[in-house]
Amino acid sequence: MGTVFSFDVRGGEPEVVRGALEDAVAGLHRVDEVFSTYREDSQISRLARGELTVSQCDAEVAEVLELAAEAERVSEGWFSARYRGRLDPTGIVKGWSVERAARRLAAAGVTGVSVNGGGDVQLLGTPGAHRPWRVGVADPLRPGGLAAVVSSAGTDELAVATSGTAERGAHIVDPRTGRSAVTDLVAVTVVAPSLTWADCWATAAFAMGSRQGLRWLESLEDVEALLVTAGDEVRWTSGLAARLG
Repeated sequence: MGTVFSFDVRGGEPEVVRGALEDAVAGLHRVDEVFSTYREDSQISRLARGELTVSQCDAEVAEVLELAAEAERVSEGWFSARYRGRLDPTGIVKGWSVERAARRLAAAGVTGVSVNGGGDVQLLGTPGAHRPWRVGVADPLRPGGLAAVVSSAGTDELAVATSGTAERGAHIVDPRTGRSAVTDLVAVTVVAPSLTWADCWATAAFAMGSRQGLRWLESLEDVEALLVTAGDEVRWTSGLAARLG
């Protein structure tokens, strides 16, 4: 998927955890094989060319496309699984695959797991007794600095996802025009229980711009966010303070 993945796993039986970790890593490689739009032989590329039907693909393809359709519905079209008319669900695949990997490890009986895929993180359980997970949110305008620190205190499931231009430039597409989204934002960080949705909502809100994006994010249940504009203005949802620490 063109990025680095890392795992932080706490507790559990070593042999069981080792097997679950190997399974999770293999699952991520399989996701790349199935969903990569850069591989001509991937199922998603063949599906886009009409060489396969959804029913002929792995079951995960139908699952991801259904999730993408739901994301498009909730975002009123600001999230899309199509790129310039071509099927491209990569905007949801990374978050979904990271969350799935984390849940595979949690099912192995660990007390806590953090899976980081290119800066987007799914947290489950705790890293230790009476200690929450803490995730630093990079400051998009000050390399090496932090804009905030998110804490998992009070919850066993937390995800943090960021969309923006600081790392990869203008790569987010406005689905209405098919061109790069031109907004006043440089980064949107979304905090939610599920990385599948946090990743989607960060992308959709970035395409909307700061004012519309903030209003929309406020309307979503169990979702908080931090938005940074190119003018160094920081905006946030009303409940974000409860997640900082």
